[in-house]
Amino acid sequence: MRATVLDFGIIINRYHAPIRARTMSTLLSSSTTPVHLPPSERVTELQAALTDVRARITAASSSSRRTPTLVAVSKYKPLTDVRASYDAGQRDFGENYAQELVEKAAVLPRDVRWHFIGTVQSNKAKTLAGIENLYAVQTLTSTKVADALNRHRAAEHAPLRVLVQLNTSAEEAKGGIAAGADEEIVQLATHVIRACPRLRLVGLMTIGAPGGGENDFTVLREARDRLVRMLPDDEGAWGDDEAVDMEDGRERRRLLLSMGMSADFELALRAGADVVRVGTSIFGGRPPKKDPDEPSAEQS
Repeated sequence: MRATVLDFGIIINRYHAPIRARTMSTLLSSSTTPVHLPPSERVTELQAALTDVRARITAASSSSRRTPTLVAVSKYKPLTDVRASYDAGQRDFGENYAQELVEKAAVLPRDVRWHFIGTVQSNKAKTLAGIENLYAVQTLTSTKVADALNRHRAAEHAPLRVLVQLNTSAEEAKGGIAAGADEEIVQLATHVIRACPRLRLVGLMTIGAPGGGENDFTVLREARDRLVRMLPDDEGAWGDDEAVDMEDGRERRRLLLSMGMSADFELALRAGADVVRVGTSIFGGRPPKKDPDEPSAEQS
């Protein structure tokens, strides 16, 4: 099988995850080392896949007032694939594991917008918050983690965008606050707005059940609409700067919806998604998860 050897000593299997050949400290010290591209046929595959996904997004969101954000879910995928996608114009990438995100962020271009879409553990908050170009944490579920992220986010870095994860399918294996638990959702959202100046609440996120489709998306959208009405419109910094909704003839701040994956992102867009998380349709299949008990924010 063909392999590409990167300058910092990681051997990349042509289509799968990197085999580490050096220690973590060596990798982090190589932040200026160029990342080589994969074989030309792989570059062509990735370019074609991105073109196809973008065209489908455009078609499914033709009536939208703003361009949806495509987050390319690159977990377990080699640095070479991410670099090739970056060179094809992709800037938003999603990762599920803090350590993998740290490693990739250390060597890839600084204008990549990283989205953390895995379970956030408070003991990993310092690691995540320290990544300067971490653009968003999409899986916030507790004030404890919010406080930890806020505490460790450096003042010289841009405020970290956060989305509250809701469980819209009532599956025990799925993370997130129950979508109908309005009091708990409002409490967390208000805490971020009032007590976490280094964070900015920008939306809600759901994984949803396989095949749950429109029902999950409707549940998330309705939960968002209820939350917006209960949040202080004249207090704190919250909502997306580029998105507003009209209500009773006046502009009102808007919270984004992150929903939809490879199998259903077009349906999600038609249901009002602002952010879709697509992995398999861009990069192809993945090896088994490292932690079989951890649900993925992009499972197909």
